[in-house]
Amino acid sequence: MTVTIKDVARLANVAPSTVSRVIADSPRISEETKQKVKDAMEQLGYHPNLNARNLASKSTQTIGLVMPSSKDVGFQNPFFPTVLQGISEGAQEKNYALHMTTGKSEAEILEAVIQMVQGRRVDGVVLLTSRVEDKVISYLRKRKFPFVLIGKPHKNIEEITHVDNDNVGAMKEATNYLIRLGHQQIAFIGGTTELIVTVDRQDGYEKALHEAGIPVKHEYIVHEAFLREGGQEAVRELMALEEPPTALVVADDFMALGVLNTLDELGIRVPKDISIVSFNNVLLAEMAKPPLTSVDINIFELGYQASKNLIQMVENEKEPKKRLIISHRLVKRSSCTELNTARIGKDLT
Repeated sequence: MTVTIKDVARLANVAPSTVSRVIADSPRISEETKQKVKDAMEQLGYHPNLNARNLASKSTQTIGLVMPSSKDVGFQNPFFPTVLQGISEGAQEKNYALHMTTGKSEAEILEAVIQMVQGRRVDGVVLLTSRVEDKVISYLRKRKFPFVLIGKPHKNIEEITHVDNDNVGAMKEATNYLIRLGHQQIAFIGGTTELIVTVDRQDGYEKALHEAGIPVKHEYIVHEAFLREGGQEAVRELMALEEPPTALVVADDFMALGVLNTLDELGIRVPKDISIVSFNNVLLAEMAKPPLTSVDINIFELGYQASKNLIQMVENEKEPKKRLIISHRLVKRSSCTELNTARIGKDLT
């Protein structure tokens, strides 16, 4: 025997329209009535037909996720599983499912997004990276399709809802920490300059040096992919310089692992010979040897706020555009020390 909304309404002693509103999670229904209806649904074993409801409302109850290209950072960097947890929790709270897409190149990703949008597979899209020339953002804006960006848009900042950290301020704080420890020869290891996050973090690094009256040395700025191998390449270049740095700011923990490995191979000790501040504060930072001083950017919260705000846009066309800045903090561990104990090469055996 099929249980219907009318059966649930009879048992809960409410109108069938009230049951429908409870299923749709309407804010107009009191918590007490919602609980009464949910208890009746459970007692009768009633499961709402979401597909039928979605067809009627032209909603898919699904959020699209656009990952970076699989040949790029892809799924290797621990930032992504953590941000996905946040997105997933925000979606689950409103009974939305997730539909993930990626591709080997930017062109493939754009094609996947077009199919997602034109095929009405999703109600809105979360973008996980922000590029300088972003064709996906241009396409979604032209279509007036709801989307939220994790990161900062390159342009039209006021017209795009985005969830970001103050990456300039956070990197400035990280660099200032090393300056206070007496370091002046501080190098920057960042990702590709096509990513806005790299541009912002480099800006913060340069601002801190300028304000402290320390000249910016271009040979101290190295860009590689946000991968462990990227960190390895970068540190070899820096340590081969005639005047190698006494400290490093690394724009990503995963890269910093590669940095630590290579320094170990070169016989350079952290923090005795060189200090390191990293970024993101993923679990790997705490488990590294030595544990890394790292800027915690609240990755989970970035994801959670992105999906929560996207659903608000999907459910209310008049929802204003927002810029949400998630707080950060410097987590001090044992990868930094004062300069007077950091003598590169002086007492290496």
